[in-house]
Amino acid sequence: MKKAAVIMGSDSDFAVMSKAVKVLKGYGIPTEVHVYSAHRTPKEAAEFASQAKENGFGVIIAGAGMAAALAGVLAAHTVIPVIGVPLKSAALDGVDALLATVMMPSGIPVATVAIDGAKNAAYLAAEIIALSDDALAKKIAADRRAQYEGVLAKDAAIQEKAKEL
Repeated sequence: MKKAAVIMGSDSDFAVMSKAVKVLKGYGIPTEVHVYSAHRTPKEAAEFASQAKENGFGVIIAGAGMAAALAGVLAAHTVIPVIGVPLKSAALDGVDALLATVMMPSGIPVATVAIDGAKNAAYLAAEIIALSDDALAKKIAADRRAQYEGVLAKDAAIQEKAKEL
């Protein structure tokens, strides 16, 4: 199974990015977690990304706020998928990070999830890895089925409550 990387621009991002780590580990995906800054440690970020494929990674999740250049810097140095997680900041509620993450130049794509959307980034990462791992694909399908059944159960419960009104 390919590995996943969860990279964040600061240790203060861990509260949000840990949600991605939990999802990935829940699927049994080998996961590495690092703090690399696009601005403060650009050499280390570039080196990690440029060696990611040969080191067995299948996807990188990158979370950063404000200028949010991290996902783009990583994507510029690798050919494996990079998923950007724009993180909320005090100044503009994460809109600045969203725009910085999503507005990549042609040829250097970054898949982008919602502001603070680390869990969905991990689900997308799992789906990418599942393209070459049938056992993982079956786990994801089972989770989707459980979600489906959960919504139907809630619907039935609400219908019963509505009858009592």
